[in-house]
Amino acid sequence: MLFFNRPRLRHGFYLALAAVALGYSALFLPARAEGRDLPASFADLVDKLSPAVVNVSTTQKVKGGGVQFFGLPLDQMPDDPQLEPFRDFMERFGQKPGKPGKKEELPEHEVTSLGSGFIIDATGFIISNEHVIDDAEEITVTLSDNSKYKAKIIGRDKKSDLALLKIDAKKPLPYLTLGDSDKMRVGDWVIAIGNPYGLGGSVTHGIISARQRSINAGPYDEFLQTDAPINRGNSGGPLFNMNGEVIGINTAIFSPSGGNIGIGFAVPVDIAKPVIDQLKQYGRTHRSWLGVKIQEVSDEIAESVGLAAPKGALVAEISKGSPAEKAGIEVGDIITSFDGREITEMRFLPRIVAETKIGKDVEIGLWRKGKSLTVHAVMQELDEKDEEQAEEGKPAKPKGNLQSQTVLGVQLSPLTSQLRKDYQLEEKLSGLLIVDVKQGSEAARRGLSEGDVIVEAGNEPVASVEDLRKQVELTRKSARKFILLKVKHEKETAFITLPVEEKR
Repeated sequence: MLFFNRPRLRHGFYLALAAVALGYSALFLPARAEGRDLPASFADLVDKLSPAVVNVSTTQKVKGGGVQFFGLPLDQMPDDPQLEPFRDFMERFGQKPGKPGKKEELPEHEVTSLGSGFIIDATGFIISNEHVIDDAEEITVTLSDNSKYKAKIIGRDKKSDLALLKIDAKKPLPYLTLGDSDKMRVGDWVIAIGNPYGLGGSVTHGIISARQRSINAGPYDEFLQTDAPINRGNSGGPLFNMNGEVIGINTAIFSPSGGNIGIGFAVPVDIAKPVIDQLKQYGRTHRSWLGVKIQEVSDEIAESVGLAAPKGALVAEISKGSPAEKAGIEVGDIITSFDGREITEMRFLPRIVAETKIGKDVEIGLWRKGKSLTVHAVMQELDEKDEEQAEEGKPAKPKGNLQSQTVLGVQLSPLTSQLRKDYQLEEKLSGLLIVDVKQGSEAARRGLSEGDVIVEAGNEPVASVEDLRKQVELTRKSARKFILLKVKHEKETAFITLPVEEKR
């Protein structure tokens, strides 16, 4: 069973890999009446498209027995009495699954995974999902006429889950036309052809159920949602409009079991186009970088800073030497526009920045301390190198008596040299250390915990408990219900709101 990073989702649902593939040359259907009725048949369209749909098979070597239990080697079977009949059956046929916890050196065997893809030009370039070919030692592409070709990876991009492959068929190949996903509306008909469960060309249809859907799969989530049935093995295949143009690359489904329940997601082709162009030209992506860590602007945060509506992206951290730092952007600013485009939601900013031309001078609209202003930043290229941070042990409990006071359900103490040492905090860090959080308080419910440091309150630095109380009173007098706190949690900075009505 293939799962998209195997995350557990709300209501016990899993995000499972899925997709669909379709084929060749855009076919323009006759103009339809208002309401765009469902055509009597998709057969003519499918005949045109199917030759450009491919099955993508990958092979890799893993340790463990060749027989698997729902995608796991049998030596990793759960220790469940209800599974004993299955274990006994396999042992009678020569498979020794072993018991959980048993340490044995297991032989290597080959595992084959199946996915989908589609040809985008006559020379054999193929689009698929990155997760379809991830860790593959060998990639085989099977065309609709059952001819097979070894494929090489031209480029891959984990952030968008896209991969560009190439086969050498020594003949012109049928290919698909990329359409315009921005023109798709909720309710528009779509069709898909793919390789569900390795069965080969399988056709389904449905509608666009939603646009710009976020499923927390990556930094550039803006999926098309469809109810066209898609299943495991379909990942990397295209989603089509009624003109036979590719408008999405099917990537994932919500499902309790891995099967289709009518909630599928596709990468919009307008997001995929610049990625594929760069993979084709450079073998990797070139993205712009602003150098900020951002968070969502909630109703409470908007109210606490005097913003009329919750919009934009709240700047929580700024990288040293970044375009943001050079432009004068400050922690606590809310980015409301970027290069002439309004930022209605925080999640839209990363993709807009990434797609901006490197070296371009862009105008950025900010909301700072109750006022609008603009700054200019020159875009730099994003460094794609992984930056792994080693996990650190938990700080030791402070020794001796603390001179602490409680405000808004939080027990606070001014930072001292000893507290900085006890809690492994930076020497230059200034603020109020949280030494305890009242159980059941709003502070506890909103994620504040012992060891956090309140650096600012109401966009003003706080070095003493009296500084904080002053800002709380000013917030109350301004008729605002929430105060904005800038909090340092280990090495991360975040903004949290607390209601000022809570008794001290």
